[in-house]
Amino acid sequence: MNVAAPETLVSEISAAIAEPARTCMLYCLLDGHSRTATELGVVAGVSPSTASVHLARLRAQQLVKVMTQGKYRYYSLAGTDVASLLEALAVMAGGARHVFEPSTPVSLRAARSCYDHLAGALGVALHQRLLELHWLSPDTSTGNSYVVTSTGEQALAALGLDFVELHAQRRRFAYACLDWSERQPHLAGALGAALLQAALRRKWLVRELDSRVLRLTPAGKREFKVRFGVQVLF
Repeated sequence: MNVAAPETLVSEISAAIAEPARTCMLYCLLDGHSRTATELGVVAGVSPSTASVHLARLRAQQLVKVMTQGKYRYYSLAGTDVASLLEALAVMAGGARHVFEPSTPVSLRAARSCYDHLAGALGVALHQRLLELHWLSPDTSTGNSYVVTSTGEQALAALGLDFVELHAQRRRFAYACLDWSERQPHLAGALGAALLQAALRRKWLVRELDSRVLRLTPAGKREFKVRFGVQVLF
């Protein structure tokens, strides 16, 4: 088996980063948010078709990864090692990175329903904390799905979640759903829906009339902080 020499691999990665349009795309993704080829093309000043070619090159060098959701394909950095490399290069160059600025109305960004699960900034923060607390663990056999750890099951059962019932439902149990305003994942599936229902039942969240907006109550702010360590800033 032919294995490329380290200097060859470094050269190929460097060449992929060095092209100006691809450099713009990578630094645009450095904020941790995912974007489509069209959006990245706008940032880089190239057409969507040309952006797709550039992104294919970046994927080939394992600098970016892609998540398909519906008819859209969202690109993000392949991992923290890529982010660290870009940060180091930025320090050497003395440059500043692009900052993601969503145009979604504040109330809709803060907390909303995505079909039957929690989305928006609150949903993204909760998803992140469930991983940090090791209540959720990636299911290595099925891509972006999760399993609940024994610690997580015990903690979440305290909210009234019935895991036997959740696993019996004819739907995916738990998986990452890319949030369209935050461009970071929130939790979907049977578990995500159950968590939202628990929050509504306990009056931590209240639905706005004829809207997807969810209003966080004072009790909800307290409970999200105490139970999950989610510090709500809105």
